[in-house]
Amino acid sequence: MLHLDREQARRIAVRAQLLDDRRSRSVAEVVDELTLLQVDPTAAVAPSADLVLWSRLGADYEHSDLTFALETERSLVEHSSFVRPMDDIGLVLATAPRELHPTAHAWLAANAGFRADVLARLDADGPQTAAELPDTCQVPWASSGWNNDKNVNRLLEVLTRLGDVAVSGRRGRLRVFDLAERVYPPDLDVPGYDDARAALDRRELAALGLARSGPGTPVTVKGTDGTWRADPDALATADAPFVGRCAFLSPFDRLVHDRDRTLALFEHDYVLEMYKPAARRRWGYFALPVLHGDRLVGKLDAKADRKAGVLRVHAVHEDVPWAPETGDAVEVELAALGAWLGLDVVRG
Repeated sequence: MLHLDREQARRIAVRAQLLDDRRSRSVAEVVDELTLLQVDPTAAVAPSADLVLWSRLGADYEHSDLTFALETERSLVEHSSFVRPMDDIGLVLATAPRELHPTAHAWLAANAGFRADVLARLDADGPQTAAELPDTCQVPWASSGWNNDKNVNRLLEVLTRLGDVAVSGRRGRLRVFDLAERVYPPDLDVPGYDDARAALDRRELAALGLARSGPGTPVTVKGTDGTWRADPDALATADAPFVGRCAFLSPFDRLVHDRDRTLALFEHDYVLEMYKPAARRRWGYFALPVLHGDRLVGKLDAKADRKAGVLRVHAVHEDVPWAPETGDAVEVELAALGAWLGLDVVRG
């Protein structure tokens, strides 16, 4: 059993997520290394996928770069609320049918005519948004309320998971769907479930560096309970020289998406508070975790007011009092964020 201290563990995690001082060269390279980007419509500062890519690529990144990779280059594809490398989509489709909830399978079986209608419409008319497709369901989708009366959306989600349809692009915020055969490569390889699941698990662990489960090398981390799994390649560079930087992270960034892992490795307490009443928020509606070097040191509470042309900084929360160099680095990164957004940074 190998033993790591927290500093080694944090640096493994930061390097794996491309948040040290290296910069990748393209959107496709970043997504390939991270394996996925979560798509979320909240854009208090900027959409999550854009924040993740900006934090890795820097000032040269533009949203149109992601659109080009998705819709023109086809090196990436949007699948079930995530952007993934097109090269991984065969693995994803190989695992989806078994991992789809039995309720969804039963609902699909009860709506064979609905499924046929949607596929026929896409075949005849080409790419469509959910609103453009008729709802001919025989058995409506029943939920706690969030997805009631959204039968077309639910069907398209299930058919995307199963590989019948695919997201071909977007019109504004609306996803556009087409037959999968017109979006995915004609020579798409879909392996067996076990091989695909193992490959995805290896890829995910490499993107995280260190996780509670996975196929990697078992290790312990001083100050944490239980056993961790480390990516072997990341473990081999655990003691290599590390040069960090300052970065603002999306709440959906993979470095912090597992809040228990974030607390254990970084001793950083974080909760996305957009669903809390304003009076109960400690850090803000869509506060961005602040990374400095190999430490998560605070949260940035800011909102882009595009009509006024400003990035309003409501607060910069320090988890513990910052050294001057940390404060200076945060100010530089804040100015860079404003410049990237094309907004003036104002306090209050």
